Amino acid sequence: MQKICAITKKGSIIGGGYSNRTRATKFNPTGKVRKYPNLQKKKVFIPELGKSVNIEVSTKGLRTMKKNGAYATLLKAGLIKAA
Repeated sequence: MQKICAITKKGSIIGGGYSNRTRATKFNPTGKVRKYPNLQKKKVFIPELGKSVNIEVSTKGLRTMKKNGAYATLLKAGLIKAA
């Protein structure tokens, strides 16, 4: 399964490692590092539908759901259909 947030659609990025030794010597022995979003598997109950949905969502996506409501956020993301 891909490591992508269901709500924000955030995926992995490639960043460069940079050590303190690099700063001292101007030599970069570190390679590229893939960094993943902070994904959590959650079971969310949606009262409008009367059922629970399992989603893999980033922590920022959880905050979005808390702010806008689970039903509205999942409906906008296309994960559920309107009742």
